[in-house]
Amino acid sequence: MPVLKANLIDVSQIDATHKVQLKDFVTIVCFLGNDVTANKSGLFNLNEKIYKAFTDYKQFQILAIYPNGKEIEVAQLKEEISAFTDMQKWVFMASSKEEIEAFYDAFSYKEPLINLASSKVFLIDKDVNLRGRNTDADSKGGKLYGYNMNSVSVLNGKLKDDVKVLYYEYYAAFKDKNKNKADRKEVGL
Repeated sequence: MPVLKANLIDVSQIDATHKVQLKDFVTIVCFLGNDVTANKSGLFNLNEKIYKAFTDYKQFQILAIYPNGKEIEVAQLKEEISAFTDMQKWVFMASSKEEIEAFYDAFSYKEPLINLASSKVFLIDKDVNLRGRNTDADSKGGKLYGYNMNSVSVLNGKLKDDVKVLYYEYYAAFKDKNKNKADRKEVGL
């Protein structure tokens, strides 16, 4: 699966006070923005189609980034999502406008954030690289950087498949390093 942008900034490097890291995790990143509830239906789609499918995988997380001052709205959103799922691998992180923009800009994605939000989610691998597709028929120029969380078919068809491919890459690499001793549980499968 193609690396669209290598060596992204880990969120722990932007602000050391964050207890969150991307290194060693397969992470789905979403940007909630100033209107936290604007993408609520997309977050529910993400929870149902992706989070629940991979919650048993090791080193998997969903990182939702939101602007400082939106803690009450985020607490309400977390409460609504937690009615349907165990939230242990959902990570919510508050950041300044500048930190959010700097992190998003590191993706080199041409579509700007609107009000610090995006309806797209991004797949980050364990080495903090942005993953996606180079030959996506539905994307301009063939490159798929972000997955539309408001589209169940995109989440179910593309993102779910891409996360599986990513985990298979880790499994195959592990198996090559440990001939005849490969255990799928070691890589989170």
